[in-house]
Amino acid sequence: MVPEVPDLTDRKLAALVGPTGVGKTALAMALADHLAIEVVSADSRAVYRWMDIATAKPTPEERRRVPHHLIDVVDPDEPYSLALYQQQALVALAEIDARGRTPLLVGGAGLYVSAVCDGLAMPDVPPDLVFRAEMEARAQREGWPALRADLERVDPRSARRIDPKNVRRVIRALEVHHATGRPFSVWQTPPAVPPVQTTRIGLNLDRQVLFARLDQRIDAWIHGGFVEEVRGLLERGYAPTLPSMSGIGYREIAQVVRGELDLPSAVAQFKHATHQYAKRQLTWFRRDRGIVWLDAATATPEQILALL
Repeated sequence: MVPEVPDLTDRKLAALVGPTGVGKTALAMALADHLAIEVVSADSRAVYRWMDIATAKPTPEERRRVPHHLIDVVDPDEPYSLALYQQQALVALAEIDARGRTPLLVGGAGLYVSAVCDGLAMPDVPPDLVFRAEMEARAQREGWPALRADLERVDPRSARRIDPKNVRRVIRALEVHHATGRPFSVWQTPPAVPPVQTTRIGLNLDRQVLFARLDQRIDAWIHGGFVEEVRGLLERGYAPTLPSMSGIGYREIAQVVRGELDLPSAVAQFKHATHQYAKRQLTWFRRDRGIVWLDAATATPEQILALL
């Protein structure tokens, strides 16, 4: 059970956002030398236990140095919703504030950041595996555009907002409408008064520099045991069809472990998908005019302190 969320409307929060691999964790750790912070993760994959490498979780040493919240919350086969994350994150923020420390929201999952900072009324709709299987079977028969057309009929705003290639989110929007009778976009309309006052700071890098950094990081992950991590997850019985295992990297390396794809091809797909994800993250955050952008190559803790 999640405790009742206290009133935080007069409290202040800093959020450090930006694309994957841009250096958010490193800058947060540097900020900890100047300010008594605790980090609340805004990462949709870091909530899963035993999925450490391609989720780029802070290291054990970093977590000993600075308390981190909303990491390793559930097992990979346990359901976890955005509504639950929102509740848990707001409770964590209140507890950090009560200790007299500064809460810092850090992550690149735009919807998770918005759930906390904007207070979207998230529908607490658990996954409906039967409905999802029906949608996926229909898509195989008629093609994915058929699902997009369904969403356009019941929720045109979501149809315009969701990337048509992001089939999982299209199905989720249809699932929420099926369960609640209300369009997903209505649920995503923020309240007039946000739950907390937020200073939003974004980090960005030259795109080619960022892509090169991402590629180097993926190569390091492969050499650092990522294939073995995925093999261990599969051996524990976590199926590659689970939402947790559909994350970028895990789905490609699971194919390698199962003999369905060779490693060089999987790594190439992993890198391409990561580039595309970083671009989608930037597109999401650039819509938020309240974000103050810093160049990640030169950003300092002092710059962040000046904004708080």
